Amino acid sequence: MTRPDTAPVRPGEELPLAALQGALRGRVPGDVDALQVEQFPGGFSNLTYLLRLGDTEYVLRRAPLGPVAPGAHDMAREAALLARIHPVLPVAPRPVLVVEDETVLGRPFYLMERRRGVVVRTALPPEYAARPDAPAQLSAALIGTLADLHAVDIDAAGLRAIGRPEGFNARQVDGWSGRWRRARAALQGSGDLPDTLPDEGVMAWLQAHTPTESAHTLVHNDFKLDNLMFDPQDPGRVTALLDWEMTTVGDPLVDLGLTLTYWTLPELPGGAPNRVGAAAPGFLGRDELVAHYEARLARHVTSSLPWYEVLGHFKLAVIVLQIFARYRAGQTQDPRFAPLAAQAAWLITEAQRRIEQAGLPARG
Repeated sequence: MTRPDTAPVRPGEELPLAALQGALRGRVPGDVDALQVEQFPGGFSNLTYLLRLGDTEYVLRRAPLGPVAPGAHDMAREAALLARIHPVLPVAPRPVLVVEDETVLGRPFYLMERRRGVVVRTALPPEYAARPDAPAQLSAALIGTLADLHAVDIDAAGLRAIGRPEGFNARQVDGWSGRWRRARAALQGSGDLPDTLPDEGVMAWLQAHTPTESAHTLVHNDFKLDNLMFDPQDPGRVTALLDWEMTTVGDPLVDLGLTLTYWTLPELPGGAPNRVGAAAPGFLGRDELVAHYEARLARHVTSSLPWYEVLGHFKLAVIVLQIFARYRAGQTQDPRFAPLAAQAAWLITEAQRRIEQAGLPARG
């Protein structure tokens, strides 16, 4: 039996039910008067809720509370992307309704179909505990789904125009560097980050060694194990790929580098022990994951990956520091966010270590 994947709504993140009912009435199937709301508690950024309208269920996605950067957490864009991607990549859920009227929830939001499955976070779930092959199957399904995403014909699907693939890597470095500096400036004087972090050196190295795009494909931009849902009876079958907010067209190795970053993470400061991924028994190691990716796409990428993995560590550092800055500013009370500054510092330090390991001198 599959465990519940929702929980009561966290204090401070409740939805105004009357306003929501008014926005949904006559626009979606289901009994709007019977509306019940629960929350998907696993995410760290956008807020995701389960809506029950009698026997009909939807998932609602909205931006996090508090100020957000211009262009970030754009739920209308995410829904529009899903409408175009779902027909060519069925693991992408189908959007149902977009509400851009900010008077309803304070931000635009959208509803999508409810997908069911197991989300694997930091430990092998009970559904797979009796299956010794489950870790290997989860690993292969993870990297196979990423390869399938990158195999979508963006021209045949009319998706090339959702991004600007030329110069994508340089814009990644510039954009994430700006976000890091803004988040760090917001924490100036707080003592949450060490003064001696090698962050400026990491950003300079990434800029100096930025490669030309290896290919032009869909890029999910946050592809990781817990953004997938798996069939409870079959750990080798993905039932949904979630969190499409940052999807664009660019270099697929940016996705692979971030996926490998997540896959090789140890236990981070203040975080839960990570019992899934490269170091966990039965899961594919980092090199095996890359080999599966190369075989699926008939393409050699191994020699190109060091830069993309450094970028992956840097991007993840930025993401967690931005969340921590919202937490420090009192925009969210979620206690899971308290250790994120220490985790960002670890990720920056690890990025510097990997730069030294790559042995590529900075260009001057």
